[in-house]
Amino acid sequence: MTHLFAKKQFSAVVLAGGSSSRMGGISKQHQRLLGTPVAVYTLRSFEHCPECTEIIVVSKADECPLFEEYRTEYGFSKLKCVLPGGKSRQESAFIGMKAIDEKSSYIAIHDAARCLITSEQISKVFAAAYRTDAATAACPATDTVKFVSASMKTETEGQPDRSRLWNMQTPQIFYADLYRAAAYTAAEKSFAATDDCSLLESVGFGCTVVDCGRENIKITTPIDLVLAEAILSARQKGE
Repeated sequence: MTHLFAKKQFSAVVLAGGSSSRMGGISKQHQRLLGTPVAVYTLRSFEHCPECTEIIVVSKADECPLFEEYRTEYGFSKLKCVLPGGKSRQESAFIGMKAIDEKSSYIAIHDAARCLITSEQISKVFAAAYRTDAATAACPATDTVKFVSASMKTETEGQPDRSRLWNMQTPQIFYADLYRAAAYTAAEKSFAATDDCSLLESVGFGCTVVDCGRENIKITTPIDLVLAEAILSARQKGE
């Protein structure tokens, strides 16, 4: 279904509470890329996205002041608030969801560590969500994926059809009332979702995939910083 009278705008919840265990304990959101913190690139893309009306950051409690500093230093006018997160990504998304403007018709959930997303790509995902109620950034899988024996853990047992496999990314954008219903249902049933699309799938709704390319990587390990800087440098040269 579509909501013809809903405003073509959304609230963004940016999740920045990861443990960064694979980054040696140093928060990936605050690592520097070409001199600028990872999270700032993320916030800048939502700040410049015309359909985004507000940004809620959910962070580790001791890092909330850093985002307040970014607000001032980089002039983020859409940054509504910075909130301490929960024990899991799902809990943090729930906290962010409850903080959005009650008039918001759509909600976007995005990982702060996916700092290479562009404003244009965000708008593209939102356009798909506006048409279909739920959409996610993604890219087609290019590697061959194998099933591995559960007992041996080293022997292959065939493979799924790669033409049907997509790598999920963020943002994931939803009609707000639909997302709330799925989130509250998951909480009541203690359902642990791997991403926010899984919440919708758990109550019988699929999500439209929007190809945002392979550059929309998530900063997880030190090599990702090298890749991200290379991509940013190439973009700057192409401007």
